[in-house]
Amino acid sequence: MTVTESGIRSIDGVELTPKQVGLEGPPTFTTVEDERLHRKQKLAGALRIFGRVGFGEGVAGHITVRDPEFPDHFWVNPFAVSFRHIRVSDLILVNHSGEVVVGAHPVNRAAFVIHAAIHGARPDVVAAAHSHSVHGKAFSSLGIPLDPITQDSCIFYGDHRVVSEQGGAVVFDIEAGKQLAAAFPAGKAMIHQNHGLITVGQTVDEAVFWFLSMDRSCQAQLLAMAAGTPKLIPHEMAEYTAKQTGFPLAGWLSFQPMWQEICRTDPDLFD
Repeated sequence: MTVTESGIRSIDGVELTPKQVGLEGPPTFTTVEDERLHRKQKLAGALRIFGRVGFGEGVAGHITVRDPEFPDHFWVNPFAVSFRHIRVSDLILVNHSGEVVVGAHPVNRAAFVIHAAIHGARPDVVAAAHSHSVHGKAFSSLGIPLDPITQDSCIFYGDHRVVSEQGGAVVFDIEAGKQLAAAFPAGKAMIHQNHGLITVGQTVDEAVFWFLSMDRSCQAQLLAMAAGTPKLIPHEMAEYTAKQTGFPLAGWLSFQPMWQEICRTDPDLFD
């Protein structure tokens, strides 16, 4: 079975649409209200998944998604609220001036500065994810890109950047955020030196799966480097694998098992 960028799967040469295999891809909506609710539900669920895998660390970390009606506003988790307890009703809407326009909680200043800059500079980005994950932090201190040493790491082959601007500093200044975003004009992921990982996507699903996968790929490379000298996948094979596994629908699909699980175990996220 293979999946192409157009969303077509084939089994023994017979092409099937996503609908025929029960996975139709990101839904479409007739109203912005329905689309807004869907994005907020996915955001709340994604934050709970971050909490479940141990990505919470104090008040650090944030996931954002654009509002479908007001694209210069984004929904984000409130400051100092546990990832594991986030509900749809807890989410706040922030404009690109840093003002909370919907919600009763304050916004994490670093979340506003970094994410507003990325959303402002990258109209292709609908969602962005960041946390102070252990393996992302450790790998970012090396100042090197991910190597194509596993099939999973090939997801990011030629599609991520190492950014040293503002590395290690808390990004509170708006101009510093713009400098960071300017160094990330394309690609699905950034390794921010001495800080951690930031991933982006066309959906919350995609951005969050890229983050989870990249953090684990960082862990795998750290382990391999500690044990010896990893052998690289040849360029042609790495590039081919990236094309087969690194496109937006593939990221969306890979998130669905985690989404199904969190919906069943944490139904209060929809409150």
